[in-house]
Amino acid sequence: MSTQQQTHPASESADSFIGQMFPFPTADMQGWFDRVGMMPKVLEYARKARRGATEFEVVFESGPVKLRRYRSDVPKEFATPLLCVFALVNRPYVLDLLEHKSVIRQFLDRGFDVYLIDWGEPTPADNDRTLHDYIEGHLHRIVQYLLEACDVDQISLLGYCMGGTMSAMYTSLHQDLIANFILMAAPVDWTDRSQLLALWTDSKYFDVDNLVDTLGNVPPEFLGSSFRMLRPIDTYINKWLGFYERMTDEKFLEEFFAMETWSNDDIPIAGEVYRDFVKYGLQQNLLIKGRFPLGEHRINLANITCPMLNLVAEADHLVPCGQSLPAREYVSSLDYEVMTVRAGHIGLAVGSRAHRELWPRACEWLAARSEPIE
Repeated sequence: MSTQQQTHPASESADSFIGQMFPFPTADMQGWFDRVGMMPKVLEYARKARRGATEFEVVFESGPVKLRRYRSDVPKEFATPLLCVFALVNRPYVLDLLEHKSVIRQFLDRGFDVYLIDWGEPTPADNDRTLHDYIEGHLHRIVQYLLEACDVDQISLLGYCMGGTMSAMYTSLHQDLIANFILMAAPVDWTDRSQLLALWTDSKYFDVDNLVDTLGNVPPEFLGSSFRMLRPIDTYINKWLGFYERMTDEKFLEEFFAMETWSNDDIPIAGEVYRDFVKYGLQQNLLIKGRFPLGEHRINLANITCPMLNLVAEADHLVPCGQSLPAREYVSSLDYEVMTVRAGHIGLAVGSRAHRELWPRACEWLAARSEPIE
C-alpha cells in the first residue's frame, strides 16, 4: 500500500512565490553557489580593468589636450596617417577598449600609423572655451603637427559621435589638409526628433543659456545620468540581470568591467562648448543650413569634397540613423560610401559583430585611398 504526502495548496503557492522572488538558493542552489564562488574573480576583474589596451606615446600636447601615437609590431604600409577624434563628453579609450575589441588595433594591424586625441578634462578656468577653440585651436594645431612630423600634405580623419561632427566642421574649413574622412555614428542633421534626447533638449523645455550661466562647465553627473536615462530599463535592470546570468564566464567579466570602467569614467564639458552644440545643433539645426557659427566662420558642409565613409549603427539610440545618413545630401564628395551594421551607438566601436563585419571593410576602404609608403 503506497502512501502519498499531501501538500496544502497555500503551501505550494508560497513555495512558488519564494522561488520566483529568491531564485537562489531555493530554486537554483548549485547556480547560486557557483556565483558565490566566483566573487573573488569578479573583484579581481573589477580591480584590473584597464583604460585602454594598446601601448602608446604622447607625441604632442596643446594645453590639456594630448595626442597619442599607438605602437604596433605590424610594419607600416601607408604614409597617410590616421587621426581619430572622439567626443568631448567621454574618455577616448573606448576606441581601444580591449585587445579583441579595438578600432585602433584594426587600423594598426592593416598597416596604418594611428593617432588619437585625448581632449583631457576641462577645469573651471576652461568654462569659456568654445567649439571654435577646440576645432580651430587644438584640432588644427594637432593636424599641423602631424603634417610636419609625418612629412605629408594631407592626413585621414576619423570622427566618432560629437567628435565626428567636429571633424566634419574642421574638414569643411580645411579640405585641402584632409585626404579621407570617416564619419562614425555622428549627427549632422537634427531634423529627426524621434528620440528622447531631442525632446529633452527642445528649446520649449530646456533653457541651455540658463544652465550654462548657472553651472559654468556642465558636470559629468548631469551628462552621464542623462545618457543613462535614455534607456533606464536596460541600464539599471537588464544589465544586472544579464550580469547575474553570466558572471561565471571570465571572458564576459573582462568585457563587462572594461565597459563599466569606461561608461562611468565621465568628465565635464566646457560650458560654452555645450551651449554651442545644443543651441546651434540640437535646437536650431544650423549645420545643414550652412549657418552654424564657429568664430568668424559659418560652416558649409558642401566644402567637403574628399572621399568620405559614413559608418552607421542601425540600432543607435543616441544618434539615430536619420541624424547621420543625411550627410550625403550636404557634402560634395563624389567618392562617398555608407556602411551599416546591426549595433548600438557604443556597439559600433566595441561590438563583436562590428569588429567581425564592419571594421575589416572600413580598413580596406581607407587602404584603397591612402598613400602607400614607397
